This record gives sequence, structure tokens and C-alpha cells, in this order.
Amino acid sequence: MTGEIMSLNVVGMIGANPSKGETPVSIIGGGIDVDYLNRFTQAHEKSAFDAVLVGYRSDSADSFAVAQAAAAATKHIKFLVAHRPGFVAPTLAARRASTVDIFTGGRIGVHFITGGSDAEQRRDGDYLEHDDRYRRTDEYLTVFRKALSQESFNHSGTYYQFENASSSVQSHQVPSIPIYFGGSSDIALDIGARQADVYMFWGEPRIAIQQQIEDLNTRATNHGRHLEFSVSFRPVIEDTEALAWDKAREFLNSVESNLAVNPIGKRTSIGSKRLLDFANESDLHDERLWMPLAAATGASGNTSALVGTAEQVADSLLKYYELGVGTVLIRGWDPYQDAIDYGKELIPILKHESSKVRESAKSNA
Repeated sequence: MTGEIMSLNVVGMIGANPSKGETPVSIIGGGIDVDYLNRFTQAHEKSAFDAVLVGYRSDSADSFAVAQAAAAATKHIKFLVAHRPGFVAPTLAARRASTVDIFTGGRIGVHFITGGSDAEQRRDGDYLEHDDRYRRTDEYLTVFRKALSQESFNHSGTYYQFENASSSVQSHQVPSIPIYFGGSSDIALDIGARQADVYMFWGEPRIAIQQQIEDLNTRATNHGRHLEFSVSFRPVIEDTEALAWDKAREFLNSVESNLAVNPIGKRTSIGSKRLLDFANESDLHDERLWMPLAAATGASGNTSALVGTAEQVADSLLKYYELGVGTVLIRGWDPYQDAIDYGKELIPILKHESSKVRESAKSNA
């Protein structure tokens, strides 16, 4: 294992309303069903997920409010709140995050999403081009971190100006709320190395993830910083490997049928292009990283599948852990039921085996 020895965190994803279609590509949007949100989050907590991602879309419910509501229905599960810079001031976002952190007893992190679709950004009034969006995010994060403290400050930048800004709201977590970040472009990698606590990847072959970790570690070291890493997948598990492959192909057929009726917008992000390039190279990478679902959706977000039994998928995920990945984000193509099913075998295996890896690394250090 490279870098610091860490516990493996398992993150899921919740939506505030049941998804449309039998095999939803996205679980964000669609309004709010309070009872469903509570049950969905409680299912993750019962399955021993450490945290859940609360997504963001231009037509979705406010992610901070969703996290606070879901936290009231649970006891200890944490919330990774997706937030797009540029639509509210970073000072306000910091106070909002600190407020929710206090109300939840220190159970949130914030995932900053700069935006991978021009059309999606424009629905909320953002017409900046890709690199300009990332430059704004860089400045946004600088101000956000300052605003998390109780010290007053001034700021004069390209995108924001503040005079004697301050907050009387201090986050519950000390020293601060963790910042998650992602992106595959060079400008994203550079900003993440300077600003993020955890850098998030979509599910790519292990060699590609290893290369990105090495790159980011070098960049972070140049800034005197240390990064942690997360990788996202959509596992397809069954009692036997043959059944898992049958299930994966059924999901693919269902996704293609749904998209024929309800097409989704094209993503313009470099991360999506990377997934499509891997899909064009081969349907299958490593032992069980299956890319046809990513190809069918235009690599719309986290769409890489790991296919097999719980033991086989756990073994694949643990290989990423051994590369230095401390967080795996897993969500299924049958979101509610998969959250339950992952808790039966997959997550217990991950927790048990990762602890063995960690103890072995400690004893050999």
C-alpha cells in the first residue's frame, strides 16, 4: 500500500425521490418524497455505509437541506453534500455548511462539483467556459476555507470581492469541514492538489487510477499537502458470477430501452471522455470492470460497473484500496434494493478484509 495507512470508508448515494424507470442512470432530481428519503438513508445506515452522497442537479432539491433532513432520520451516517460553486457566494456557502454541520453533529463533508455539462450549467445561468469555471472554483474554495473560520477577512479577486467578511458560525468538526473535489483536466488536478482534502475519481482501470494518484501526490507534495482518494463504481453482484453477468446484461438492456425513450444530455467533461475511451478500448478491464453501461449512458457520471459475486467485487475494490484509495463510493442500478444487498455481504467483506490489509501493513512498517 502506498502513502498513509487509512481505514476504508464506504460511501453510497441517496435521492430525495424514487427514480424514474427500472434502471435509473441518475437518482438526482424528481422532487421530494420525505418518507422515501428517510427510508433510503436508513437503508444505507443499516447496511453499514459510512456516508452517503447527496447529489446536485439544476432541477434538484437543495442538497444541504436534503442532508439535514436525512440526518434527522438517522443516527451516525455521514453526508457528502454536492455543491456547485458560482451560484451562491462562498461566504454564504460556508455558513450554510457550518450550520448543517452543527445540526448534524459533525456529519457532513462538501463535494465541490465545477460542472461537466455546459447545458446543465446554463440552466442555472452559468455561461463560463470549462477552464474559467475551474478558475472560479479555485478562488471560491480559497474564500470558502477562510469563511469557515471566525476570523474576519478581506478578499479581492477575479470573481469575488469581500470586505470585512466574517461568520459567527463555527463548524462542529475541528479543524474544519472536509472538502472533496474531482475532475480529470490538468487545471482540475492542479486545483485539487492545492485545495482538496479528498480527490474523487470515477471508476477507471487500476493502472489509470494509480497513475492519477501518483500525479496528484506529486502535485500535492509541491504544495506541502497530503491528499486522500476516492473511487466510484456501480457494482452488480449476485450469488454466482454467471448470474451477475446475466444481471449486468439485463441492466444494460433496460438502460438502453429507457434512454431510447428518455435520452440524457451529452456530458462535455474530460472525465466522461476518459471513461468512453476505456469503453472503446475494451468492454472489460482488469478482472471485472465492465464498461458497456458507461458507453450506453455517454459516461454520464458514475457508470462503471464491477460485476461478480460479493467476494469477487470486494476483491477488486480492495485492490484499489491497496493503491492508496481510502474511500469507495458504490451505488447500484437498482438503487434502493442494491443499498440493502450491499450490506449483506459486500460491505462486511470490505470492512473485514481492509482491516486485515491495514494491520498487515502496520506490522510490516
